[in-house]
Amino acid sequence: MAFGLGVLRLSPGAFWSMTPRELAAAAEGVYGLRPRAPSRTTLDHLMRAFPDGERR
Repeated sequence: MAFGLGVLRLSPGAFWSMTPRELAAAAEGVYGLRPRAPSRTTLDHLMRAFPDGERR
């Protein structure tokens, strides 16, 4: 609600009549594309580069 009413400055009626997909598109327009989860290959590389060590 804070995003729709405060950031987008929508009227309550306009906000409540939006679909989730429309709200997501509006957020993307304001904040840009959301980052995607890393691929399995990227995750494997990161896990090798930064392995979990023993906790002290």
